[in-house]
Amino acid sequence: MDFVIVIMAGGVGTRFWPLSTDETPKQFLRLFGDRSMLQECYERIRDIVKPERVLVLTSCDYVALVREQLPAVPTDNIIGEPARRDTAAAVTLSALISRKRFGNPVIATLTADHFIEPVDLFQKTLLSAVRAASANDVLYTFGIRPTYPATCYGYLEGGSHIETDDGIEHYGILTFKEKPDIETARMYFKSGRYYWNSGMFVWQTDVIIRQLERFLPVHIESIDPTVDQDGVSINTRALAKAFERLPSTSIDFGVMEKAANVCCVESTFSWSDLGGWLSLRDFLSVDGNCNFHRGDIITSDAHDNLVFCEHPSETVMMIGIHDLVIVRAGSNTLVVHKNRIEDVKELVNKHLKKKT
Repeated sequence: MDFVIVIMAGGVGTRFWPLSTDETPKQFLRLFGDRSMLQECYERIRDIVKPERVLVLTSCDYVALVREQLPAVPTDNIIGEPARRDTAAAVTLSALISRKRFGNPVIATLTADHFIEPVDLFQKTLLSAVRAASANDVLYTFGIRPTYPATCYGYLEGGSHIETDDGIEHYGILTFKEKPDIETARMYFKSGRYYWNSGMFVWQTDVIIRQLERFLPVHIESIDPTVDQDGVSINTRALAKAFERLPSTSIDFGVMEKAANVCCVESTFSWSDLGGWLSLRDFLSVDGNCNFHRGDIITSDAHDNLVFCEHPSETVMMIGIHDLVIVRAGSNTLVVHKNRIEDVKELVNKHLKKKT
């Protein structure tokens, strides 16, 4: 099949401070073993696509780090974005590069910082979406079958059944829903009609470019002149000026919520976007008092806490506390109540982040 895989690796992972920083954001961290999340993402797809057909979109600040972690990917395939303008800009740039380099391949757009297993089921689902997108002028996403009424994910409302392809179910998508409150999430979960929005997409190059021309014409008009006809050379100075003019817009809001031809593959593999410290609970050790931890803990009357030590040999002692998240990384420490975990992003952005 004629397809290209785009890995979006430009995020900053603010919610994972202090482990994730401007210098080494979440996708470059080794949270679960000896490979980073970016490397795990590449490992999931490397045996179904040649490295020459993999594009990595990242910040200009992280190009060298991507090259270090993904040496198999050609240097020209690692594209630095000059400023953070959310996913619509990355999708536009990758689509224009793909058209000029490869013609009209199917593009599978993935995210570098997700946890997904098993790999074989993910690959089967991905290739099913690629086959469907290659035969139809549609925009595909991965609808994750919910396992609980989550409030941390957006939702997709499933529509009519389209087909079953080797056990993978395909559905139309009626609407996109923002992150709900708990009562709404329970309603979505109970109805059985809704999926978690994974933020991964599959489409023909020409199809997504037509949708961008319709809904986000400024993105196309600004970025297209910066990519040479061979799709390899990019005028970096012109690209920086183009990004300056663009609003910060997600591809979900900018295109997917407005388009009429949206479908999904029902995805039954285990998936998490690892959006913050609490999402790590399923991957950590746990004691008899529901204290989830990496690193040694000594406790007295302490329960329902999460402790993460950058170096697993470190020890944290807890006495008389509960419902806290405690993180040790380098010379920095985070202590936050679970109910205030979303405030970490705001506080880091206010006091610690570089301005772009």
